Formats: sequence, structure tokens, C-alpha cells
Amino acid sequence: MLHNLSQLQLGILGGGQLGRMFIQEALNYNITTHILDADANAPASVIASSHTLGNLNDYTTVYNFGKTVNVLTIEIEHVNVQALEALEKEGITVYPQPAALKTIQDKGLQKLFYKTNKLPTADFYLIDKKEDLYNYQHLFPMMLKLRKGGYDGKGVMLMRTAADIANAFDGQCVLEKLIDFETETAVIVARNANGEVSTFPMVDMDFNPDANLVEFLYSPSNYSSLEEKAKALAVQIITDLKMVGILAVEYFVTKTGELLINEIAPRPHNSGHHTIEACYTSQYEQHLRAILNLPLGNTNLIQPAVMVNVLGARNYKGNTIVEGINELLKLKGVYLHLYGKKTCSPMRKMGHITVINEDIAVAKQLAKQASKLLVVRGEEQLRITN
Repeated sequence: MLHNLSQLQLGILGGGQLGRMFIQEALNYNITTHILDADANAPASVIASSHTLGNLNDYTTVYNFGKTVNVLTIEIEHVNVQALEALEKEGITVYPQPAALKTIQDKGLQKLFYKTNKLPTADFYLIDKKEDLYNYQHLFPMMLKLRKGGYDGKGVMLMRTAADIANAFDGQCVLEKLIDFETETAVIVARNANGEVSTFPMVDMDFNPDANLVEFLYSPSNYSSLEEKAKALAVQIITDLKMVGILAVEYFVTKTGELLINEIAPRPHNSGHHTIEACYTSQYEQHLRAILNLPLGNTNLIQPAVMVNVLGARNYKGNTIVEGINELLKLKGVYLHLYGKKTCSPMRKMGHITVINEDIAVAKQLAKQASKLLVVRGEEQLRITN
């Protein structure tokens, strides 16, 4: 690792909002950043030192990009791992490591990893094609998840009855027991190359029922009795993976008070956006510290926080329009992060709002108010058909 960080060439696979917020932290360290992304208008492109247009799943594209940097990291796990393996063998520092990514980007391998390491998770079966589902119809309802490529609720569907099999994903999937859970929580954990490990406080999440993605996040968690166990599991996972970087671990809290691991993400995550204002060290700075093998930062909560995902308004698409900023910013302790996306579609993640307050109840009230004041939409109204 270069001792002079200003000489470091840091490459990022992906240029979305996570890359954008990560680069904002890297700029504080005088680090030169380069992104690879197929979108010419990728949110991170306006602040990265360079933007290479290219497919993250193409071996040659990823390999050639990686050869131009000292350290290579990701903001999305769906990348060409074979290229990363070749770069790692040739001495390029790649974090998180390809071996960890190979496990995490395949939900089937993820579940097998939990089983092998005796980690608590929902019962599951691996299937190769949708016809295999008929062998398990007596267990329905169950969740069906594509093994690769899913994110933000995409690649997931509920199998209620055998009638749903006709429209099921046709390919390698995980069929998972449907959990009667009380809530979903998450812990973010970081690990550097020296083996130093640090966790952020556990958070609770409320999901948007239409988009199946996080709409509100609350910190601290209302399930403090489970926090030490959740943190210990997160530490075990990142340690067993021998992974360097930051890892988000999402849990189900069952009606009987059990913790079950749902999924993991080897990068900054939606469940850590609030840390920018609410914690002494943000998840983005912590990821930077981890992959550069610097001492990990203080993750303590400065004040309770609520994070609101800003989603594209229903029934609109096209060039992005933002309304209500003046009214929003009159609220005390409210911080707005827009992601710079040129176009907006219904339920697309366009930004987030963080509200901090010494009283979590007040923060929740302000967050609800903020979510109604700010509207991000496309300029074109969609036709509503019955």
C-alpha cells in the first residue's frame, strides 16, 4: 500500500449512488478515484477522476480497467469475478476479495456457506429449473430467489400455490422457507487486512410493500436485546469469509425472538446511509479505511437517526424534477442526499433523507413529515390504464 494516499489510484466497479457517496469520502483523503460503469450518466461520474464506459460482467473490460489502478473495489457485487481473480494473482489489491465475492454473489452458495458454518438462516432448497418446484409444492408458500443478479427486491417472488409455478423463474434458484417475521434488522461490519473488525449499531428497517425495498430505517434498533448476538454473527461471517472491506448483514427477527440471516452484501449498503450524519465514522469512510488497511473508525452513534429512501413518484417517468426542497430544509436536523440521476421512474431510488434528533420519536415524526414534503418525479405523467 502506498504511504502517500495522494499517489493512490483507486478503482471502483460501478458508478451508482454508493460509488458517489464513497468517492465523496475518498476526496477527503486526496485519493484519485476511477470508475467503470456502462452508464454515461452514472451518478458517480461527475466527481470521479475518470469514468471508463464498460460492462461490469465482461472479463476483458474489468481486467483492463483493473490493470490501471493500485486498489480495486466494488459498489455492486454483480461483477466478473474471474477477471478479479486474474488481477489478484498479478498483484493488484482487490477488496473485497474475489473468493468472498464468488460466494456472496450467488445466493445458493451464500446459503450453503451459512449451513456449513452453522449460521442461523431459513431452511432452503436449491433448484435448477422451474419444473423442480413441483417437488416442493407441498411446502408452499415459499420464497423463490434467483441465485444470481437479484437486488432491491428484483429476482424474488412468492410461491403461494402450484399455480404460481407456471410464471416462476426458470433457472438456478433458491427456494426458501417463508419466515413469519416480526421485523427486519441489519448490522454493518468492517474488517481490514490486519484483521481488525468493527461493527456499527444495529438498525431496524421498514420496507415499502410495493417496491420491496427499504423505505424507512431506524437507529438505534428497538431490539437491543438481540444486538450483541447480531453483531457477533456479523463478525463471524466476515471473519469466516476472510473478507476485507465492509459487509452488510440483514436479519429476520422472528415472532419467537430468533435471529435468522437473510442476505449479505459485500459493500456499502442502504442500511448504512444514515451513518454519514449519525455516526462518528460513516460506512463509506469505514470501507475506505478497511480496504486501505488503515485503523478502523469510531462507529458509535452521535444521535438517534431515521433514514428515508427517496423513491421516484408513481405514475411519472422521464427527466428528473425535484419539488419541495425549501419546505424540507426548514425542518431541524434534516439532511438531504440526492443521487444525481438524470432520469426518474416510479419507485426508483433517487436519494435519501436522514433526520437526526436526540429523541428518536421526534426523529421519526420529522422523517414522516419529510417524506411527504419532498417529491422526486419524472417530467412525463404516465397514462393510467384499468
